[in-house]
Amino acid sequence: MKNNLTTLCYIEKDGSYLMLHRVKKEKDVNKDKWIGVGGKFEEGESPDECIVREVKEETGLTLTNYRFRGIVTFVLEDWGTEYMFLYTADGFEGEMTASCDEGNLEWIKKPEIYNLPIWEGDKIFFRLLEEREDFFSLKLNYQQSTLVEVMLDGKPYLDF
Repeated sequence: MKNNLTTLCYIEKDGSYLMLHRVKKEKDVNKDKWIGVGGKFEEGESPDECIVREVKEETGLTLTNYRFRGIVTFVLEDWGTEYMFLYTADGFEGEMTASCDEGNLEWIKKPEIYNLPIWEGDKIFFRLLEEREDFFSLKLNYQQSTLVEVMLDGKPYLDF
């Protein structure tokens, strides 16, 4: 069991999010899933520094306008607990890289994301990103890959 600190960003453009289809690493808890871009903190980094670096490494893009939207606590047996700092961004510059060593990057229209193979809990925070402007704290408890408990802002969330 280990504790992980990570960041994740959903970059927005023309009603779409930039999504990463995780298909390139064999040992990957996100194998074959679609997620945003981000990754693990390096020693001494703040969440903002981490997300800017990770987006640049994975996409080639430099964020110019981004916002810290919430913290998501993932509890997954055999994996441990991950604390993910969740961002959205609508400003960036540079050219998107042709390939990423973790998977394939693709702009996906927001309503279509729900039809992709994504984690069940991701559907919840996508809704929160669309419906709420305020900061939120979301806890997602999984057994194997089944979502069994959700807490939103410290209270049970039954709408999943």
